[in-house]
Amino acid sequence: MAPIVLFMKRYSAPWSPWLWGLSVFTVIACALVVYYRLYYLMHFEVRSFSSWLTLIVFLFPILSLFFMIRGYSIGNGELRIHRLLWDTVISLQTLRSAKYDPNIMRSSYRLFGNGGAFSFTGIYRNSTLGNYRAFVTDLRKTVALHFPKRTIVISPGDPEDFVRTISEA
Repeated sequence: MAPIVLFMKRYSAPWSPWLWGLSVFTVIACALVVYYRLYYLMHFEVRSFSSWLTLIVFLFPILSLFFMIRGYSIGNGELRIHRLLWDTVISLQTLRSAKYDPNIMRSSYRLFGNGGAFSFTGIYRNSTLGNYRAFVTDLRKTVALHFPKRTIVISPGDPEDFVRTISEA
């Protein structure tokens, strides 16, 4: 039986100009590579490992779309990160603190994940947070959620209201 939703507050995940630019660049670059490779393969009939690489480049923007962030919701003691086809659910029972800091991802490097094709998602690291999970669409609206064993960074449309709401939840 599904739990009864008592309270659910939703936040948008606006895209920064930087994310728009990276996403458009990614799609155009992948399309050009695929076009060039298909043209080359059709005219010179070369079969090789690079044919598989062409397929990977073709699938990259499509697969990245599925992991994009569409918004966030707080309710029933959990944070829901809305993706294209599913939600990532994070329990807030052990949340220690939430802090809005527009520079929290500065000097971060990506250990694993996506660095700008429709979102900034994955495992990142910097000297301030150590290792953390990112579910971000705007690097200037970042909120760090600190749990005992992990840190999560998100970017709701109204980060100050988000921090107030999650602190009360």
